[in-house]
Amino acid sequence: MTAPWLTYREDLQVLDCTVRDGGLTCGHHFDDEFVRALYEANVAAGVDWMEIGYKGSKSVFSRDEFGPWKFSDEEDIRRVIPENDTNLKLCVMADAGKTDWQTDIIPADQSILDMIRVAFYAHQLSEAVEMINDAHEKGYTVCANLMAASTNTETEIEQVLEEVAKSPSSYMAVVDSFGSLYGEQIQLMMKQYRAHMDPVNKGIAVHMHNNQQLAFANTIETIIQGAQSVDATIGGLGRGAGNCPMELLLGFLRNPKFHLRPIFEFLEKHVQPMEGRCDWGPSAQYFITGQLNLHPKEAIAARENEAERGKIVEFYDRMIRDM
Repeated sequence: MTAPWLTYREDLQVLDCTVRDGGLTCGHHFDDEFVRALYEANVAAGVDWMEIGYKGSKSVFSRDEFGPWKFSDEEDIRRVIPENDTNLKLCVMADAGKTDWQTDIIPADQSILDMIRVAFYAHQLSEAVEMINDAHEKGYTVCANLMAASTNTETEIEQVLEEVAKSPSSYMAVVDSFGSLYGEQIQLMMKQYRAHMDPVNKGIAVHMHNNQQLAFANTIETIIQGAQSVDATIGGLGRGAGNCPMELLLGFLRNPKFHLRPIFEFLEKHVQPMEGRCDWGPSAQYFITGQLNLHPKEAIAARENEAERGKIVEFYDRMIRDM
């Protein structure tokens, strides 16, 4: 009899998306000190990847409304991280339909970035494949992130997987956008994704939301099922109910290359002071949208409205009625 929870997988990589997903709680208005301190914490903690923001289109999003990490221009990144000569690699997310990827993603040999994560809904598959090809041709590692997969039919997911398998993407991500999935569903999705990606040597990445407080448990399940890269954020900071907490994940992984103290130090100095200013974490409204497999935007709006925040039953009745 063995005790696998006492060992670790050397090949498993961890990606920090605190700035990118956490930015959705504050309009991406992180100051340079926050981002630099996070970079240094990730380096000290032995984290493999740091997602520093989005490549948002300036024709879609206003710089007057959003902070620099909605756009992740090269000069903004290099102002905080002039050079990256560490083992930590940097990446950004590019949303189909919301990124001027032809012009704003410059060749990799001119950038400090190592990877582009292409995020898309199933109906945006054609553009996503174009974006994957473009980023690959520019010299980047690429990860394909199918969002809101819990709303797609098995046939739709199959078609996405077939096209991504033919693309030069290095990873295909299992994404629980609405925090609605349970362990049994995660097992089925991992088998489905791996059936397409294993034969072409593409890794499975993972991004879980915490609407039902299952992000950590579901991330563990994907690791058991063979994921190669898993996402987390410090303090679980992220849209709505947030993400898998980095401090839980690294503690679980047992890999001696990871160090928890820098994560807790960043949590204490930079994330905890955000509480009250930015709203994230478990709440009844997020439980409801997670259970109903709904986008959390309605829950976020209810949480932001002081008059509605405490009206949980009214919110529940409205969500049921509008389904």
